[in-house]
Amino acid sequence: MVEPQRPTLDVITIGRASVDLYGQQIGSRLEDIQSFAKSVGGCPANIAVGTARLGLRAALVTRVGDEQMGRFIIEQLQREGVETAGIVSDPERLTALVLLAVEDEGVSPMIFVRTDCADMALAEADIDPAFIASAAAVVVTGTHFSRPNTEAAQRKAMRIARANGRKVVFDIDYRPNLWGLAGHAAGFSRYVKSEHVSAQLGAVLPECDLIVGTEEEIMIAAGADSVPAALRAIRALTPATIVLKRGAMGCIVYEGAIPDDLEQGIVGTGFPIEVYNVLGAGDAFMSGFLRGWLRGEDLATCATWANACGAFAVSRLLCSPEYPSWEELDWFLTHGSPHRALRQDDALNRIHRATTRRRQWPTLMALAVDHRKQLEDIAGDQAGRIADFKVLAVAAAAEVARGRPGFGMLLDDKYGRKALFAAGRHDLWIGRPLEQPGAVPLEFEFSQDVGSRLVEWPVEHCLKVLCFYHPDDPEGINAAQRGKLRAAQDAAEKLGRDILIELIPSRLGPVDAHTTARALAELYAAGLRPDWWKLEPQPSEGAWAAIDAEIARADRWCRGVLLLGLDAPVETLAAGFRLAKTSKTVRGFAVGRTIFAPAARAWFAGEIGDTAAIADMAARFRALVDAWEK
Repeated sequence: MVEPQRPTLDVITIGRASVDLYGQQIGSRLEDIQSFAKSVGGCPANIAVGTARLGLRAALVTRVGDEQMGRFIIEQLQREGVETAGIVSDPERLTALVLLAVEDEGVSPMIFVRTDCADMALAEADIDPAFIASAAAVVVTGTHFSRPNTEAAQRKAMRIARANGRKVVFDIDYRPNLWGLAGHAAGFSRYVKSEHVSAQLGAVLPECDLIVGTEEEIMIAAGADSVPAALRAIRALTPATIVLKRGAMGCIVYEGAIPDDLEQGIVGTGFPIEVYNVLGAGDAFMSGFLRGWLRGEDLATCATWANACGAFAVSRLLCSPEYPSWEELDWFLTHGSPHRALRQDDALNRIHRATTRRRQWPTLMALAVDHRKQLEDIAGDQAGRIADFKVLAVAAAAEVARGRPGFGMLLDDKYGRKALFAAGRHDLWIGRPLEQPGAVPLEFEFSQDVGSRLVEWPVEHCLKVLCFYHPDDPEGINAAQRGKLRAAQDAAEKLGRDILIELIPSRLGPVDAHTTARALAELYAAGLRPDWWKLEPQPSEGAWAAIDAEIARADRWCRGVLLLGLDAPVETLAAGFRLAKTSKTVRGFAVGRTIFAPAARAWFAGEIGDTAAIADMAARFRALVDAWEK
């Protein structure tokens, strides 16, 4: 007998994949919702994301439409580290949508838009035997036993898994209206008795190693009218481990005979928290349980991890985007939280944001052309042409980057709108300023309501705030500036954007080897945790060591430091680069006038044209890139 190959994946989930549109006005009827947040949804897709975040090698088998929503699902899963080779793009059907609202505690009306949707077209031919055999376990889900073609697909996957010595996990995932048992308005309905559904799901039970469901789901799968009777009926069919989910009461796990007192099963630690939104909590629960179960943990530990992941989900709004990473879960299990509403825990939120970032930037070299006042001074009475010049700067940056990762730009909203559109056609990191140029104390440009501006920004754009901050300035001024910075950070965190804080203490007073580190210490003490710092070149290795130490002490999740230029010559900046390379936190640079100012003066004066201006800026940018990389 040939020994089965060692699995390369931990788990493959099969079934629904949708785009969830969550109403952002909490406490509103779905009829009254004005704006929605978009995320990946559907039980199997959620579990794939949840397990990947917890460190398992996860994959999803489903169909999505060959359109923008389908591509969103695939791209987001790839960002999460989920293997997408098993996803078929269906050219004839649309990706499923779900519209949801949080109307009250535990009340979330929803509409499933799934008429002839892509995932319900999954067929046996979509199940690749080698792919299924590559996973230690497959997760089949209830909805995909509701139609002959999707049932056949899941049954094929189960046969392949068992033939290769793999585990079969059954998430009952019962949604009555997806079986045609409730109307479109009853998407939140959890239980409608049906002999047909019980017959379909009951036939699956003997082939499973792990069965997970709520009290209602256990009853529908067994065709019984009480939880004890349902558990015993399932046990008569299979020796599988049964996990009974009980919402806020956690879960009970039954490994052998069902006890007379159901409370005598295996339980894990519970976590009393505020229930904010129950949708997706079961999928987070399953993710935590699978992390333990597939890694050989005892069942009490599996239950504890499952309960904790469920607690995260019910305390936050969205489904898969809110599930914890392993680092986040480990912190919570070790330290707990002083908040019943976990979404209010700053420490957990920081870990969550840092460990679920859409993209990493281990190196970043940016052409900064977010200047307003400086270009107005150069342009004189030609300020109307500044926008066109910034488009040329984008062309120069793109010429140097040539599609390589690690390049970016700083562009503003005042003159940079056309340049921002142009930059969107290239794979560039983008930072955008909020500050009123030159203002001390700090003021925001256009509006002091940062959040309303960020709503309009692409999600990967980073907000930048330049603050002239010196630790020896009067406390009244510094306190006001810290308050403004905190307002910007709060908006960034709420809306899922990165924030870069730029500090230039040398403009306000004398500096030494400790000035910048002292400034960082004050800002960290005020609760600031920016994703990036943008700092002046430092005078010594010791100054950089002090900065490194402060960042390491206060925020291990900081992306790093970018060097600013202050219109210094290339040779001066190159010397600063060499010194900065001794730092553990410097990741690159964001330099502006050194690169664009000579071209700007000549272009506005009519001495050179567009092509020459692009070439000049590209040459200067390339020289700095070479200096940094050397």
